[in-house]
Amino acid sequence: MAEITASKVKELREQTGAGMMDAKKALVENDGDMDAAVDWLRTKGLAKAAKKSGRTAAEGLVAVVTDGTQGAAVELNSETDFVARNEEFQNFVRKVAGQALGAANAEELAAKSLDGGKSVQDSLTDLIAKIGENMSLRRSARLSVSEGVVSAYVHGALADGLGRIGVLVALESGADEGALQDIGKQIAMHVAAANPQFLDVNSVDAEALERERNVLKEQAIASGKSADIAEKMVEGRLRKYYEEVCLIEQVFVIDGETKIRDLIEKAAKDAGSPIKLTGFIRFQLGEGIEKEDEDFAAEVAKAANG
Repeated sequence: MAEITASKVKELREQTGAGMMDAKKALVENDGDMDAAVDWLRTKGLAKAAKKSGRTAAEGLVAVVTDGTQGAAVELNSETDFVARNEEFQNFVRKVAGQALGAANAEELAAKSLDGGKSVQDSLTDLIAKIGENMSLRRSARLSVSEGVVSAYVHGALADGLGRIGVLVALESGADEGALQDIGKQIAMHVAAANPQFLDVNSVDAEALERERNVLKEQAIASGKSADIAEKMVEGRLRKYYEEVCLIEQVFVIDGETKIRDLIEKAAKDAGSPIKLTGFIRFQLGEGIEKEDEDFAAEVAKAANG
């Protein structure tokens, strides 16, 4: 049997617009033959949905779901906000989010079955054909703790657990669940507003840190400082950088004074039990997707004046 590589799956997706799992299945069923896989997708009726795949899908919904010590977040995209307000689409996103608790990533989630029937990807393909818009399961992630809670917050909610920004916060602790949920919800709201990039100093990406260090050093040298002085200035400015990008080092947006690390320490003292913030997830709808600006009136006016 021919090897089904990720590059082959990608090539077939780009050629047909089919979903990831559909493309992979088509190649498996046809022993890696690209032309036969294309025909297979067409005969299965997947080409109808594929025709819509070229259209930008940057709207949709972010969903978060929690179950005690675990939680999951998913982003399902559509072309328009109108679809995001569609009750059928919302119900579909809820079901997918529920399955995300048992999936490590979007690829695993796409292969899971809904209600014991079709896979998430096949069900999404059917929904595309029914509603008439391009849609995609963009990403999925989960958090868990051995003891404690995973708290959730949705900003810009359209319905329960569904909105434009979804946040999960994991707190490891033996403290009262109600108290943990209270502090978790506050931190999740902060994450939604402040958009931290990393949990703490130790988790800062090495490449990002080196890039920031080089920029700061060049700035210091350009200001006329010696290399030794520049190095000292860099260390001082890096502390400011950490305060901007690390959740633990950020100032709590709700009171504008307390650092998140101090907020957690106070909560632990009040609860009479240690509390450790072990992770967070923040999904913002459409972030990183380039949307086409379809201002037809402006285009017509420009053409008329051209």
